[in-house]
Amino acid sequence: MLVQFMLKNVLSFKEETILDLTAINAYKEHPCNLIDIGGKEKFLRVAAIYGANASGKSNLHIAMTFFQKIIAESLNNVDDGNNTAIKNYYVPFLFEKDNCENSEFQIVEILDGFEYRYGFEYNAECIVAEWLYRKNLNTNRTVIIFERTTESAGFGATVRKECEAYKEQIPPETLVLSFFNKLKLKTTIFKDVYSGIMDTLVVPADFCEDTRILADFLPSVIEYEKEKLLDFLQAIDTGIMDIKYDDSEKDIKFFTTHRGKDGEDYYLNLYDESEGTIKSILLFIYARVAILNNRSMFVDELNVKLHPLLLKFIIDLFYEKGSTAQLIYTTHDTTLMDKKFFRRDQIWFVQKDEYGYSELCALSDFKVRSDSSFEKDYLAGVYGGIPFLKEFEMKAGE
Repeated sequence: MLVQFMLKNVLSFKEETILDLTAINAYKEHPCNLIDIGGKEKFLRVAAIYGANASGKSNLHIAMTFFQKIIAESLNNVDDGNNTAIKNYYVPFLFEKDNCENSEFQIVEILDGFEYRYGFEYNAECIVAEWLYRKNLNTNRTVIIFERTTESAGFGATVRKECEAYKEQIPPETLVLSFFNKLKLKTTIFKDVYSGIMDTLVVPADFCEDTRILADFLPSVIEYEKEKLLDFLQAIDTGIMDIKYDDSEKDIKFFTTHRGKDGEDYYLNLYDESEGTIKSILLFIYARVAILNNRSMFVDELNVKLHPLLLKFIIDLFYEKGSTAQLIYTTHDTTLMDKKFFRRDQIWFVQKDEYGYSELCALSDFKVRSDSSFEKDYLAGVYGGIPFLKEFEMKAGE
C-alpha cells in the first residue's frame, strides 16, 4: 500500500514535492473512502490530481515511471557501452542555468505489517545516496536496513551478515536494492520492497492504443469475471449484452453482442466498438488486477474519452470493502470535485509559475468553508491549478 511518493529536481518539480496518501484524522466525512489497517493512521483509497495543461501534473505520472525504471534497470547495461538507467532517467529541472544538482526519489509503503521508507539520490554518473528503513507498525520501532553513499554502503543488523560480503561488488551506477533483489538470500526484505514498488501499476499514457493488454488478459476476465465485466459494461450504457472470444487461430478475436430493436442479437468485432468502450474495458482490466491483488494504480488523464459518470464508476470500484487497492489519477474534469464524493485530503492541485516551477498542494492545505463549493472555488482560481488565459482577439471568418 502506497503511503507517500516524493520527488526532487525531476522534470518540472525543482523543489521537494510529496504526494501523501495519509488521511487527515480531523476529517470525519466519507469514512468508506479510507483504508483502515487497524493503526492510528488511515489511508486514502483514491487521490485526484487536478491541473491545467502544461502545469506538470502528468510529470508526476512520468516521475513514478522513471523511479520504477531506474530500480528495474540499474543493474543492466553495466560496462556494455550502453547508457545506464540513471543516465537515461536523469531529467532535472531545465529552466535554470547549469542545473547540475542531483535528483531524488523516495517512497513510503506498508507491506505485511511493516512500513518501508526507501529512496535514492542520483545524477547521470552515479548513485549519490541510497537508504532503506523499516518500521514495525506494532512496536513503532524503526531499524536501518542499509544506508549507502558514494564512499561506502552500511547494513543494519538484520541483513549485515548476508550482505557485507557483496558490498564491494556493487557498481556506482547500480542501486543496492536492484543488486540484492537479484541474489538468492535468506532474507526476503530486498525482494519484498522491490516487488512492493513494482506492484504500483503505472498505466501507460497510450494504454488505449495498446490492444495487446486485451489479448493477454481479456480471455481470463471473460472466463472468470464475465458477469462483473458485463455488469460494468451495461452500467455504463455501452449496449453490450455479451462478450466472447475465439482463440482457434493465431490472432485472438473478440466479439460483442448487441440487441437490436427487433429483439435479435447482432455481433460486432470488439475493435469496431468506440474508443471510449475499448478504453473502458482496458480500465476495467487494470482496475480488477489492482483490486484483486491490493495494488496501487496511477493513471494520467483518466477522464479522456470517458463520460463523467463512467469516471465515477471507475473510482467507485476502488471503494470495495476489504481491499487495500488505491487509485491515483490526474484529470481536467471537475464534475466530481464535490464534497459529496471526496474528502478534502483526496483532492490535489498542480500549478506552474511563470518560471516553469511546478508545485503540488492538497485542498486540505487551504482554509475551506463548510458551505463552499470545491468546483466553483477551483474554477475561480482560489486553489490554483487552472490556466491563466490572456486576452486575445478572435477574428471572424471571411
